[in-house]
Amino acid sequence: MGAYILRRLLLMIPTVFGIMAISFVITQFAPGGPVEQALANLSGQNVSLTERISGGGSGDLAGQAPNNPVGGKSTGYRGSQGLPPELVARIEKQFGFDKPPLERFGMMLWNYLRFDFGDSYYRDASVVELIVEKMPVSISLGLWMMLIAYGVSIPLGIRKAISDGSRFDIATSTIVIIGYAIPGFLVAIALIILFAGGSFWSIFPLRGITSPGFDTFPWWRQVLDYFWHLVLPITAMGLGAFATTTLLTKNSFIDEIGKQYVTTARAKGLTENQVLYRHVFRNAMMLIIASFPGAFVGAFFGGSLLIETIFSLDGLGLLGFQSVANRDYPVVFATLYIFSLLGLIIALISDLTYMWVDPRLDFESREV
Repeated sequence: MGAYILRRLLLMIPTVFGIMAISFVITQFAPGGPVEQALANLSGQNVSLTERISGGGSGDLAGQAPNNPVGGKSTGYRGSQGLPPELVARIEKQFGFDKPPLERFGMMLWNYLRFDFGDSYYRDASVVELIVEKMPVSISLGLWMMLIAYGVSIPLGIRKAISDGSRFDIATSTIVIIGYAIPGFLVAIALIILFAGGSFWSIFPLRGITSPGFDTFPWWRQVLDYFWHLVLPITAMGLGAFATTTLLTKNSFIDEIGKQYVTTARAKGLTENQVLYRHVFRNAMMLIIASFPGAFVGAFFGGSLLIETIFSLDGLGLLGFQSVANRDYPVVFATLYIFSLLGLIIALISDLTYMWVDPRLDFESREV
């Protein structure tokens, strides 16, 4: 077991390196980098802004953090015509693009190994502060959606397995598959039209995760207000989340129910509930339990861009989209590094969970 874990941990190093290297190379060819945007803004603005950049002060352009050695082009900038070369060089240095790409990539990796993710180019905050600031929204959406999905899907899947082929099984399968097929953003729009003052009722709020003056509410009203704001977003995100877990639970139970040990247990005179929950449940739930660590972490970092945009929720999904659109490379690369590392760690934890659920698994002889 120890050798297998060590191999997996060592394999994470080239995997993360490859992800970051490919992403870094792609940004070298992406137009509209931060330097190009700054030059384009300067070419269309007055001289006072030019003096602000070319002067001797230490202030950064629009709160940009200097010397963040991450992607972007460093030569051939569009919009630099007519601007002094010294000004272009100063802007390059301010963004950290005055160094060769390989040196910038090496500096980025060294900083990330020390968990130093730098500051955002366009926000007056560090990358870590931005992620921590946006995380409560994504946690609220993902965590409650996961708990509701598991809380509904597992009992529903067991009930469908027991009544396989019945009208209940066919009807519920139809409902969950249709829910899975409908995109979440269409459900969100329909919910807004129906329940958020679109054309019918105005029952639920349309924006934010709390109401104005939330801090002044008594605790019981804060709880009600919090869940009141979450009803529509979680409904839109969770409608399609039931299908996979429900059908996986059903199929796992059906597979276990048909095995010889179940027949033996019944022959010993055990009741159906004893057979189902004392013998079948643990074996049938192996896949579900093993996938829980990934789902749990995904709930924290699985922000939905469209849902957050539709309901005006400022979470990680919206932060990631805005960072890519604005070429805010420190935020883009830091979140990519963190999520990639977490994904690899959770994949290892999921494999170890399999062994905890079923000790018959032998990882020592498994090839990575």
